Amino acid sequence: MRTLHDDGRWHYRRSLASRVALLTTLAVGVSVAAVALVGYFTVRMQMQSTLDESLLERAEAVAESGALADITKRVPIPSEALGAADIRIIFLTDEPRARSADGNARSLALGRPEVDVAAGRSPHAIRTIRADGERWRMVTVPTGPGEAVVVAQSLEPQDLVLRKLGLVLTFFGIAGVIAAGLAGLGVARQGLRPVRRLTHAVEDIARTERLTPLAVEGDDEIARLATGFNHMLVALSASRDRQRQLVADAGHELRTPLTSLRTNIDLLAQAGDGLPDSARAELLSDVRAQTEELTTLVGDLVELARDEPIDHVVERIDLAEVVDRAVARVRRRAPAATFDVELQPWPVRGESAALERAVTNLLDNAAKWGPPEGTISVRLAEGVLTVDDEGTGISADDLPHVFERFYRSEESRSMPGSGLGLSIVRQVVERHSGQVRADASPTGGARLSMWLPGAPA
Repeated sequence: MRTLHDDGRWHYRRSLASRVALLTTLAVGVSVAAVALVGYFTVRMQMQSTLDESLLERAEAVAESGALADITKRVPIPSEALGAADIRIIFLTDEPRARSADGNARSLALGRPEVDVAAGRSPHAIRTIRADGERWRMVTVPTGPGEAVVVAQSLEPQDLVLRKLGLVLTFFGIAGVIAAGLAGLGVARQGLRPVRRLTHAVEDIARTERLTPLAVEGDDEIARLATGFNHMLVALSASRDRQRQLVADAGHELRTPLTSLRTNIDLLAQAGDGLPDSARAELLSDVRAQTEELTTLVGDLVELARDEPIDHVVERIDLAEVVDRAVARVRRRAPAATFDVELQPWPVRGESAALERAVTNLLDNAAKWGPPEGTISVRLAEGVLTVDDEGTGISADDLPHVFERFYRSEESRSMPGSGLGLSIVRQVVERHSGQVRADASPTGGARLSMWLPGAPA
């Protein structure tokens, strides 16, 4: 795969199948090489050990046969009597020379190990020498005081067998590595077929934007990956549905104030200076009210558009202080109402401005639905904020929907508002891992409550 990096250079990256095949080939190659080396050296050591045992037995047999007398009489020993044509026997005596048991044999260069055996300083000697381009294995055993016999055999047959064995191991090792590479490539392609099928399905979703769930087969890692993609598609579909619903509801809610605002402006433009002052003031007041309603609606839409977890604007705050500030703000909006407030400290971690907005919406809702001079009860205990009003309450049919976006009961359609206040409350509370609830108040009105988890000290 060829990719262009940020530094402007092209870089090549192998596919996953080729990397799996390469790793398989390397693993098999290392294993085959290790097995071949171990087998080669094992055979070599075994052949060497067998040869040493054979030479030692022959040397001891020669020493016990009394062949030294034949040598001292200069009687040649035929090679057939030695048990092999490539065997050479040399006798060491107290004379400063060595005599070959075969009259036609070349004398091999002897050294201190053989002299030590003849002198009785060593029980025997086994070593490899090189003479006339060949390697020889020599075994020396004592035959008596000041005497020793040396039996030597050429290693050329053994070296030939080892060379053939090395060629065979190399050939089959290379063939095995090639076969392993081909098999690894085939296995990688076959094993990655579900991944390619999953990739094609995801690419098709990205191209067509059809959030169709993927087919899940089996219960392996690929199936778990497909299940995870399906969960992501469900969440993405739900988010897109919420976005479409928000846009549709916002367009519906914006249409009414915009139509009214345009109508009032057209009346002002058509009437000109001939419009009475009282009518003009009434139209201007209506325009101002519609503008404020649009401003509130746009602000609520912006707040609802933040369909995301709380981010870096997080601090440790006291919910009681947040509620106290919200009560002070709503008191200025509803000066005739009485606020019965009892607050207990409750530290939380969250976004102070968003929480104050949510509490303010709860209090505004109570002031809106309660009588102008009624009492609004505000309680905060163990993280539960409860707001009770003395209004008409919430019907059983409306209770499940009061926190939905743009939901407005039949009684509230003639009242100002966008139907977004309580949905903002739910969104803010859920972003802070809390819960909201609507119930009937013991005073006959509505009870709205929210709970937030406390922050550890």
